[in-house]
Amino acid sequence: MDFTLPESALAVRRGVSDVCARYDLDYWQRCEAEKRWPQEVWDDLARGGWLGLAVPEEYGGGGQGLLELAVATEALSASGAAGGSAFTYVLTPGFGALTLARHGSPRQREELLPKLATGEVETCFALTEPDAGSDSLGISTSARRDGDEFVVDGRKVWITGVQRATWMLLVTRTVPAAEAEPRSHGLTVLLVNVPEAVAAGSLSYQPIPKMGANTTPSNTVFLDGLRVPAANVVGEVDQGSRVLWDVLNPERILLAAGGLGAAEVALSVAVRYAGEREVFGRPIGANQAVAFPLAEVRAEIELARLMVHKAAWLFDAGLPCGTEAGIAKLAASRAAWDAADRAFQTLGGMAYSLEYPVARLLADARVGKVAPVAEEMLLNHLATRVLGLPRSF
Repeated sequence: MDFTLPESALAVRRGVSDVCARYDLDYWQRCEAEKRWPQEVWDDLARGGWLGLAVPEEYGGGGQGLLELAVATEALSASGAAGGSAFTYVLTPGFGALTLARHGSPRQREELLPKLATGEVETCFALTEPDAGSDSLGISTSARRDGDEFVVDGRKVWITGVQRATWMLLVTRTVPAAEAEPRSHGLTVLLVNVPEAVAAGSLSYQPIPKMGANTTPSNTVFLDGLRVPAANVVGEVDQGSRVLWDVLNPERILLAAGGLGAAEVALSVAVRYAGEREVFGRPIGANQAVAFPLAEVRAEIELARLMVHKAAWLFDAGLPCGTEAGIAKLAASRAAWDAADRAFQTLGGMAYSLEYPVARLLADARVGKVAPVAEEMLLNHLATRVLGLPRSF
């Protein structure tokens, strides 16, 4: 058993960290306050080839796996971006490149992967619906075959990054959930050209005001008679669940990696403040009531990182990783929240000041406990599928 990261992952960590070292916490504070995409960082990552890690070498990418993507995501987040900007690596390198490299048709790979590697083309992913929520198999957005096209009607919610996306990976029902046997049957994933659909009036979106993670806007998406060529099916018709799990597990692992980085930022802010702030003639970090909780956060981060790396390694090895991905997300989200909460307590009243990033870190960390999957759903999986306890429904 070897816990040493491969040189490929270490090189990614160094490269992404070198890029991000050009941008301080104030930069990320401004991006959040202005609700704008970190375009400068994106451009630098693209120039360095750090966006094409998961694109096979024959298409101009790095030929790396999910482990390297997770390391890149953590490095970006730990630089000061924190959890909200983890979507920089989730939306296009994760949802787009990783998925199409595994499930795209030869034409889809040839046309899109080289552009995904350079950041010229960006993607988003549309699964969640207002009435389905965490019940991914219960979605109702329908795709009806009409000659060489599918006609799509429905609504999606909490779809991040539509504004920038050239292509959307859209999860639809080609067999209604009530008629599907098994229930995972009848899902079909479609590639939708977002600008074309918007121009045609068959796809529209409305931004959702959020308490945090505002560098990447989230939206309600409306689909009305959207026509998608049958050649744009990713994987096979009615067999989209095979694609879906290869999207959801990496999403959980990458967002867990982002949570690790966010926890590192919060811990760093708290430790620095605890070492500099003096009360009653000594730094407050000399008090065990301040120091011990920070030490506990350090332990949480290290434990969570082990599971994130294990889950990513399993995915890259082609082994089942659903349970590990869930545990990684659970552990990293809790570490991020505990770190941000402890940073808030350490800074005391100054944590309310936007002079410090703690409020931003707290908002970003809180959403990690409910998205993209709630802690309760992860625990339900562990209780029923791993421990074998009776299901409640």
